[in-house]
Amino acid sequence: MYPEELVASMEQELTAVGFVPLKTAAVVTDYMANRQGTTLLFVNSMCGCAGTGARLGVKMALAASNYQPDHLITVFAGVDDQATAQVFEYTKPYPPSSPAIALFKEDGLVHFVERHQIKGTPPEIIATALQDALEAHCQLPAVA
Repeated sequence: MYPEELVASMEQELTAVGFVPLKTAAVVTDYMANRQGTTLLFVNSMCGCAGTGARLGVKMALAASNYQPDHLITVFAGVDDQATAQVFEYTKPYPPSSPAIALFKEDGLVHFVERHQIKGTPPEIIATALQDALEAHCQLPAVA
């Protein structure tokens, strides 16, 4: 388990763009039982070889896409262990992966990106692939 002070800036990268951290298994269960619309989940990671590029790719995709998920949530592997384990119950049949990117609609998981698809992949490629998934599964924001 990593000390919170080591991972605070990595978590802040995501909360700054609207991600809500889920810290316990009970909070994950409650959230998933009551979610509506589309939800983008990011499993954050200390891994320098994959976590950094994944965070940047997700932020780039959200900034560039006209299609946005209704909700943004995150858990931090190695920090929020129970929450992370509970999240992986919802991403089956995929094995646990850190980092990982998951997109849910009301009827369940519709897109999942595993660590092996992230590691060594430039953030721009991660962003483009995620933008395609957002376009396929999310709605354009309502015009006020």
